[in-house]
Amino acid sequence: MAVSEETVQRHRWTVAEIHRFIERGAFRPEDRLELIEGELIDMAPIGPEHAECVDELNERFTVQAQRRFRVRVQNPITLSDASEPQPDIALVRRQPALQGQHPSPEDVLLLIEVSDTTGDYDHNVKLPLYARSGISEVWLIDLRQRAIEVYRNPKDDQYTDTVIYSQGEVSAQWVSVAVYVEDLFSSIGNGRDRK
Repeated sequence: MAVSEETVQRHRWTVAEIHRFIERGAFRPEDRLELIEGELIDMAPIGPEHAECVDELNERFTVQAQRRFRVRVQNPITLSDASEPQPDIALVRRQPALQGQHPSPEDVLLLIEVSDTTGDYDHNVKLPLYARSGISEVWLIDLRQRAIEVYRNPKDDQYTDTVIYSQGEVSAQWVSVAVYVEDLFSSIGNGRDRK
């Protein structure tokens, strides 16, 4: 018997349900899953250049933070009851304690995704999700194009201001951090040619 798309039953998960499963050991840390609009999504494997870029950004932002904000690396951000993505970098407000909670959209000062093989997913799923959640600024580091895409001013499920930097300084709007495009890309991969 053939199953049609209309007869397929899907279970939408909540953040609370997933947290209970994690507490019970149902998922392993190496599973690399994130909850996006109620669906558990397998995250793409992290390649060497992707990892190098995340490490480089983490080092730079940690130096720039001077305890004014916290740098989170590939840790969850709770956007809603049905979405808890794990962005590559999130700069969040310093708080005495989140009391057992992950940061929420109002805690996020800057969110960064590093994109190599996940460009379509980042543009078509993650960016609209972040905009709907009210994340005020998102940077997409495009490893293939050697560029930083900056998205600001969310409205509905899109950002109204978008700028792509292939050179020069990129500064965040709500937190005092900056990156020089050429410097970032020359430090990750030593400027080697990409195939």
